[in-house]
Amino acid sequence: MNINNHVNHEIGVIPQLLLALPFVLALVMYILAVVVSSRHQRSWPKYRTVYMTFGVLFAIIAVAGPLANRSHIDFTAHMFGHLFLGMLAPLLMALAAPMTLVLRTLSVPLARQLSRVLRSWPSRMFTHPAVALFLNIGGLWVLYTTSLYSLMHENILLHLIVHFHVFLAGYLFTVSIIYIDPMPHRVPFLYRAIALVIALAGHGLLSKYIYVHPPDGVPLEQAKIGGMLMYYIGDIIDVVLIFLFCLQWFRATRPRPGLAMGQ
Repeated sequence: MNINNHVNHEIGVIPQLLLALPFVLALVMYILAVVVSSRHQRSWPKYRTVYMTFGVLFAIIAVAGPLANRSHIDFTAHMFGHLFLGMLAPLLMALAAPMTLVLRTLSVPLARQLSRVLRSWPSRMFTHPAVALFLNIGGLWVLYTTSLYSLMHENILLHLIVHFHVFLAGYLFTVSIIYIDPMPHRVPFLYRAIALVIALAGHGLLSKYIYVHPPDGVPLEQAKIGGMLMYYIGDIIDVVLIFLFCLQWFRATRPRPGLAMGQ
């Protein structure tokens, strides 16, 4: 597709509802779990509910409503949606610790079954930083450097798949780097740091590539703005992720005064 032929295909209300519905259901189930947990055990931290609420809110803004509609004719709007759906919402939802909440809400037999799922080999594979990195950054390179970007605006099924992938890959990468929920298959901090550095480099390089080489159907001026948004706003979100990762690393390896004195 020639870059002068702007991508301009509207996605109807139903696909937007299909994309938004899982996030709405996730928030409803999260709040119900908070209520159940508070009645039977300790109260759930309010700040984690706030994280979940804002995470779902940013995800819905990205897939339904004015920004989602605008993203089909304006690459700048699309890039805001990408940052909300693929980076900010996954980070906020990871900080909400949904798996911890589910485990403390379920009955003991069900919690044990869920724990077995978390210890399974598919869970080990998809939460490994290298796999999550490939799915997340690799998927973005495929999206913006092939005809996939223009095709997803012409095919509703492809549109749905790409958006779900962007969120799920972003969430898997986030939880593979910072451990908020229980993680049976823990990867050493050094390996996670290497994966994080590669991801930052890959994301930054892709934003610069988009600045010079617009995706199919995107005007050069929109590509330049979109590339800058991806680079600078993406960096802001990444700084938070880096801070949390370094904080967890520091807490895990800092000297213990009692141990140092042989107590």
